[in-house]
Amino acid sequence: VQLQAYGGGLVQAGGSLRLSCAASGRPFGIYAMGWFRQAPGKEREFVAALKWSGSRTSYGDSVKGRFTISGDNAKNTVYPRMNSLKPEDTAVYFCAGSTGGGIPRGIYEYDYWGQGTQVTVSS
Repeated sequence: VQLQAYGGGLVQAGGSLRLSCAASGRPFGIYAMGWFRQAPGKEREFVAALKWSGSRTSYGDSVKGRFTISGDNAKNTVYPRMNSLKPEDTAVYFCAGSTGGGIPRGIYEYDYWGQGTQVTVSS
């Protein structure tokens, strides 16, 4: 399984950005897809997740109310939409796929990881 992330870039504070992540290979066992981010010198932080069954979602506290995640199960692709961006949202964003149950929020609940995409929010 390969995960490919797209959509990072530079945006001004208050702006919006949409990322995407597509799973390819043999993604049939992936039941949830999530996003994490990591800023320099900080631990990797949970951002959002989408469970394909029932389209259930979960968000990290720091992004709740500003970010939304949607997806296209037929394309094995998820689309996090980031609104009202702040400089503290600056980080490398990683997408991940989980074969486990529930709506995973922890790093170790994910089995597959894509390469990161840089998001920079200027003040």
